[in-house]
Amino acid sequence: MKLVIFGLSISSSWGNGHATIWRGLCGALARQRHDVTFFERDVPYYAAHRDLQNSDDYELVLYSEWNDAEPRVREALRSAEAAIVTSYCPDAVCASDMILNSAVPRRVFYDLDTPVTLERLEQEQAVEYIPPYGLEPFDLVLSYTGGRALEGLQSGLGARRVASLYGSVDPDLHKPVEPSPQYSADLSYLGTYAPDRQQALEQLFLEPARRAPGKKFVIGGALYPEDFPWSENTWFVRHVPPALHPAFYCSSKLTLSVTRSAMAEMGYCPSGRLFEAAACETPVVSDHWEGLAEFFEPGREILIASQAGDVVDALALSPDELWRIGSAARERVLDEHTSDHRSRELIRLLEAAA
Repeated sequence: MKLVIFGLSISSSWGNGHATIWRGLCGALARQRHDVTFFERDVPYYAAHRDLQNSDDYELVLYSEWNDAEPRVREALRSAEAAIVTSYCPDAVCASDMILNSAVPRRVFYDLDTPVTLERLEQEQAVEYIPPYGLEPFDLVLSYTGGRALEGLQSGLGARRVASLYGSVDPDLHKPVEPSPQYSADLSYLGTYAPDRQQALEQLFLEPARRAPGKKFVIGGALYPEDFPWSENTWFVRHVPPALHPAFYCSSKLTLSVTRSAMAEMGYCPSGRLFEAAACETPVVSDHWEGLAEFFEPGREILIASQAGDVVDALALSPDELWRIGSAARERVLDEHTSDHRSRELIRLLEAAA
């Protein structure tokens, strides 16, 4: 199948969770003999932090302005069997107009940020990547989150056919590796700073750090403010590129997964980082959200924390117990949550939507 995708950025993972998702999916689609072209606006912010220049598996088209890209887009759509527009694509409305007026047999919108989209709609805020006519004209609307998010896309934006396409991990990249001294930690957290994650991060990372002054806590990510409340036993790594994620996870005894508040409230929202850490056989302690048990079994494949004491208790578990949890989580990921699994799921959904 030939697919054309209009996304935020696949070339830069700087403060952008979409990049690793698409790299895994596009690579898996290519291995399954599908033809993928990814259109990305070449914005200065991502250009300055680009960690992927090109790929042998799929075609990356960088363009300066939509008008410059239009001839190339029209050419790609002529032979495309599916076209996908994603949330936070800078030219989502223009791309939607073009594919909906084309002869492409499968016209898809993929919202990788559905709870945020629905929250902004409820607050009557502008959602710049949603066309003014909503999502009704699309043959299929995909959501990175499931559960009530799917109902919201139907009732709030008119989507006719909806399905979840959750995150995944590339097991060729994310796997157990030798630990790195620069990332050594008792508890780690990897994620871009987000204000609506701060309360949970304060409760499940910073407060346990204060209660366990003899242990080392490491945060990796971009966009953290200067006034972030660091303590003496917390260390900060400014951005960890995808190629070093396995070393980051494998250098900590335990890693934390914290969910953005809008997503946690809606549930069924496994992050890509959650699958990455599990694939690296690193035991994970996570905040709770509805549907979590559909992806990992609490107590056996993942630890759940609702307060700082739960994290402190998790840090006190024996190395053997932590290894058992990490090993079980990796086995679950390899059985159900790889990019190969998701790419095949995507093709099945596209074929059914024709």
